[in-house]
Amino acid sequence: MIPIRDINPAKTVPVVNYAIIGLNVFVFLAELLQGGDMARFVYYYGLVPSRYSSPEIAAYFSFGQQAFSFLSFMFLHGGFLHIIGNMWFLYIFGDNVEDHLGPYRYLAFYLLCGVLSGVSHMLFNIHSNVPVVGASGAVAGVMGAYLILYPRAKVLTLVPIIIIPFFFELPAFVFMGLWFLIQFLNAAASFGNATDIAWWAHIGGFLFGILFLRLLGRVPSTGVTQFTQQLAERKTTHRLQVIRPTGPVDDPNLYGTIMITPHEALRGTQKVVNIPWGFHNQMIRVTVPADTREGNILRLADMGKRMPDGRRGDLMLTVAFEAYQR
Repeated sequence: MIPIRDINPAKTVPVVNYAIIGLNVFVFLAELLQGGDMARFVYYYGLVPSRYSSPEIAAYFSFGQQAFSFLSFMFLHGGFLHIIGNMWFLYIFGDNVEDHLGPYRYLAFYLLCGVLSGVSHMLFNIHSNVPVVGASGAVAGVMGAYLILYPRAKVLTLVPIIIIPFFFELPAFVFMGLWFLIQFLNAAASFGNATDIAWWAHIGGFLFGILFLRLLGRVPSTGVTQFTQQLAERKTTHRLQVIRPTGPVDDPNLYGTIMITPHEALRGTQKVVNIPWGFHNQMIRVTVPADTREGNILRLADMGKRMPDGRRGDLMLTVAFEAYQR
């Protein structure tokens, strides 16, 4: 299952989430530049359980170095697919959690989830000499918080069956539930055996994410937080939208609504819309011209229903404004 996007727009630009993604990419590039010293670099900055359980190994590291690894390991990654997968999940789900907590509480939340996910891994692999790296545990914490905050939010999900991609809109509780079940089954199957994936870090991060959401939710936001969120208020809707068209049986045309902001209407914009219709899904690029007014109708020729006589109707999209005001 690959999430394409959640149908749950955030009210503010997720500045901290973007900064975390940027820092992960920067550290990964620095990791690649190590060349032949990469293994040493990863062992030094990754989280190695035996560095803490074995006095002989621990003697080579200072207290500061040991403590810093609990933070640095979550910014290292084991390859391109590893970092792309983690950052994509963080991009999909992190904006809404940051929107709820505010930028400063979200940063504390993310780091706490990452640190405790590392502790979870160590508890089940205390004598392992294999470095664990990656943001997976912290991202799992974000997913756990998202589940509690928006259990019924729709997640547009790509499910490749053999070589054919299928798109489904899954409620967040279904998507997260299936994801967590997969993590748990893999963790149980690998218990006591060496594995390249820190399954228990995923599970721990997810559960701690639920816990920390509750705890940090009790910490009141400050005036600085509110001021920062006002500065980061969104001026655009999401580029990818899901539109569920309707239309009378005898009408070849389909009718739906596309959401933009007044700012986008003034300057013009482009959106990619997913049209679920029967068992088919269409991805269509829609251009909204400048100076569009609310209530204007965009006509997409030959994107409607196919009638028995072979005629194809049009898709009629009514422009509606979404101001993203708090």
